Amino acid sequence: MSDRRAHKHAVRRAFDRAAGSYDTAADVQRVACDRLKRFAAAHAPATSAQIALDAGCGTGYGLKGLAELCPSALLVALDFAPAMLREAREARGDASSVRSVLLCGDLEALPFAAGSVDAVWSSLALQWCEPRLVFAELTRSLRGGGVGWIATLGPRTLWELRAAFAEVDEAEHVLQFHAAPIWQGAAAEAGLECVAAGGDTVAALAPDLRALLRSIKAIGAQTVTGGRRRTTMGKAAWQRLELAYERYRREDGLLPASYDLIFLAVRKP
Repeated sequence: MSDRRAHKHAVRRAFDRAAGSYDTAADVQRVACDRLKRFAAAHAPATSAQIALDAGCGTGYGLKGLAELCPSALLVALDFAPAMLREAREARGDASSVRSVLLCGDLEALPFAAGSVDAVWSSLALQWCEPRLVFAELTRSLRGGGVGWIATLGPRTLWELRAAFAEVDEAEHVLQFHAAPIWQGAAAEAGLECVAAGGDTVAALAPDLRALLRSIKAIGAQTVTGGRRRTTMGKAAWQRLELAYERYRREDGLLPASYDLIFLAVRKP
């Protein structure tokens, strides 16, 4: 299996396993969705869109916001993990006022005809993709004049955890994410105009490190790369990790895990 295919399988497994616990732990993801909605409303609104794609919909939290941005559109909720789509169907159900269809698909190989989508929304999904591949597919799928609103993760994501683990061993415990210029460059190379860009930081909070790590695992965001530690962390190593992380404890007594948010609004000429 190629490295790229292995990565995709690992991501799918992680999010399939996390689907049942996702909504109970996804505070950061909901905040990101809400902030993306405000960003999108201020940049490149698409109120006349007829087909709007939620690319990487997870359990469907962002669909209501996308429906408000594109009130006339049929929403296509697409995710790579079948279990996430099952949760989206059960959580939103027939009682939802959002007009949508669910679709399992790969963001790097979208199942749409060229020029068939009017607007694309993607909140905290593109970071699992290769920027050039995913923007090539978004560009292909968008019609001329179509718009996209993206929230993804930047390189300062979970920096506290990365720094604390560095005091324990040399394994890659925390994923590395692309910086904003990489995403903007990939969008431009694919033929998209960057209408606006922004950034923000939001933190997950927990009373202790074990609870913080459980919340990260519960949303499927644990390390899925080949550089992770291959053996169980012993008691002494765990104590060193806890001690290293204590320096980040806030005045309110909680430990933070920071998420570095990148926002982009793009348009296909």
